[in-house]
Amino acid sequence: MSETATISAPSSPAPPAAAAATPAQAAGEHTGALRNIWAIAKRELAGYFASPVAYVFIVIFLVLIGFFTFNVGRFFLRNEASLNSFFMWHPWLYLFLVPAVGMRLWAEERRVGTIELLLTMPVTTWQAIVGKFLASWMFLGLALVLTFPMILTVSYLGDPDAGAIFCGYLGSFLLAGAYLAVGSMTSAMTRNQVISFVLSVVICLFLLLAGWPPVTDILARWAPTWLVETVAAFSFMPHFDSIQRGVLDLRDLIYYVSVITFMLFAAHLVIDNRKSA
Repeated sequence: MSETATISAPSSPAPPAAAAATPAQAAGEHTGALRNIWAIAKRELAGYFASPVAYVFIVIFLVLIGFFTFNVGRFFLRNEASLNSFFMWHPWLYLFLVPAVGMRLWAEERRVGTIELLLTMPVTTWQAIVGKFLASWMFLGLALVLTFPMILTVSYLGDPDAGAIFCGYLGSFLLAGAYLAVGSMTSAMTRNQVISFVLSVVICLFLLLAGWPPVTDILARWAPTWLVETVAAFSFMPHFDSIQRGVLDLRDLIYYVSVITFMLFAAHLVIDNRKSA
């Protein structure tokens, strides 16, 4: 009687499941994060139009920008096919209108106590901050888009530089985002919307005046040139003026992205600090 021996080939070790699933997990995490951000942004954007606040803001913005462009800026008397008299007022109008939008981002959530509910949902603090910021930024972008009759008017009267107009709108949108990021930070610091509004106006005014020609001229009388240039580099105004003239410099774009990122990061620190307290 013979014995038969069964010899099985040594099985190769299976690759770690975690290593194989890493790309899929990463893609799923990114998709989930974007889904959470979009859900929060839609919730916030719908909240604006659920009350008359959004419509009142848009009407006030359009009326003020029209008044300053045509009456104060003397649009028709300039005899030029450009929107310089339109964009020149944006930094000053945004100084009060944008903080009015940003002051409710977190202050209202803290006042009514829904911030705890929001942060206990399956979303990270960063996702909540970015979602609420994007919703408000899109709302401001909508208000800016509704100024399209200005483009039609200047195109009817002459042959404007389309590139300069595009750059002007892009610079205005980035400027609004920078103002809004400051408002997001100050809103995270207090539950009082009025205090958030005042703090935001003060910080934005400082960042605006730091590079305003009358201020830099005064500084140049006693300060060295490098100091004046350093102070002006932190200001909204030189970067906005550069883009408004039709010059898309990468440094100006990086500046606005850096300001927005820094202010949102500061808001994240404030919210995390209060959450852990």
